Amino acid sequence: MRAAVVVGPNQFRVDHVPIPEPGTGQVRLRLEGCGVCASNLTPWAGPEWMRFPTAPGELGHEAWGVVDALGEGVQGIAVGDRVAALTYRGYAEYDLADANAVLRLPDALAGQPFPGEPLGCAMNILDRCGIAAGHTVAIIGIGFLGAILTRLATDAGARVIAISRREFACDLARSMGAAATIRMDDHSRVIEQVKAQTDGALCSHVIEAVGKQWPLDLAAELTRERGRLIVAGYHQDGPRQVNMWLWNWRGLDVINAHERDPACYMQGMRQAVAAVGSGRLDPTPLYTHRFPLERLDEALDATRDRPDGFLKALVTF
Repeated sequence: MRAAVVVGPNQFRVDHVPIPEPGTGQVRLRLEGCGVCASNLTPWAGPEWMRFPTAPGELGHEAWGVVDALGEGVQGIAVGDRVAALTYRGYAEYDLADANAVLRLPDALAGQPFPGEPLGCAMNILDRCGIAAGHTVAIIGIGFLGAILTRLATDAGARVIAISRREFACDLARSMGAAATIRMDDHSRVIEQVKAQTDGALCSHVIEAVGKQWPLDLAAELTRERGRLIVAGYHQDGPRQVNMWLWNWRGLDVINAHERDPACYMQGMRQAVAAVGSGRLDPTPLYTHRFPLERLDEALDATRDRPDGFLKALVTF
């Protein structure tokens, strides 16, 4: 099979390696595609802790495909099932997954890309937020995740204020149900505009979905007293400072909405399958860029540089 191997900072090659054999309790997937996650960007840049070369297919963890072999003891899954799965070497034509980390896709999703892991993350973040009808929610960062959360929070009955540095992303947020949009270009101006949108009350819930210092600072400023600040951005490029005086003075509830338990991932993915399969959520327009495996570097660079119109890259086979 073909598999991507990252050999150094911003460098990769495609190798031909043996197709893996499933062990006990595992299935093998012939992959149709794998989403590109922003969490790949720090390893791709080559920090001191990164070790090269990577294992074939490594870094890819948003895969979907068709089951083509079963390991011993696997039940309830059949060869030919189209599935999303938690796998960890998805930048390859085949990957292995534990049988309990595989989720069958319904016929309603036939032919559609389904990067289950990030879709499941969005559902889990919403669950952690505790958003309900009548809440005022600011979402900072309208990329793939922020756009989905805009739709989900709106559907829950909340009034969403979407904040993004990109004009096209503000347009997208409005199409996903945002009641108001604000360009993220000046710290003080954003705060004043949110105050104007909320009659000075600020927001009951603020979701930071960028993963950088400034949006985290801004999120605290936009959260009202006894409000809830939800950290959904992936902060992996170094320590962060927080305004503990402000957090303490306002009595904020701070939720780090990340999961590491595979069972939680799978629960979110099941909710995502139900939402997309029923038509309640349509992520298809958010898959803006597609690349073959041989152009994985371009997919990663686009995820880093976010050219105009970019939301989510998929590597497809």
